[in-house]
Amino acid sequence: MKTPNRDLLVLLKDEYATERFMEQEVEQINNLLFHFETLETFCIAHEVFDINKSRIIRKRSLIQQLARKQELKSFQFFCNKN
Repeated sequence: MKTPNRDLLVLLKDEYATERFMEQEVEQINNLLFHFETLETFCIAHEVFDINKSRIIRKRSLIQQLARKQELKSFQFFCNKN
């Protein structure tokens, strides 16, 4: 598996953790993120506000099309459902 290029901040209460333990923790976090950071999960967690047409887009196929574009039209916004 290709190692993703990301910065992770891992905080531990155990100050005596070894370097190998830290490497294992970061590797496990990367594995989890690799499986959960997909376009499908992105579409589940987001919706698009299209102010131009006064609508909210929730269909996965439309969100995927917009996510693949390099730029959105003016006044189109991805919004996390949280």
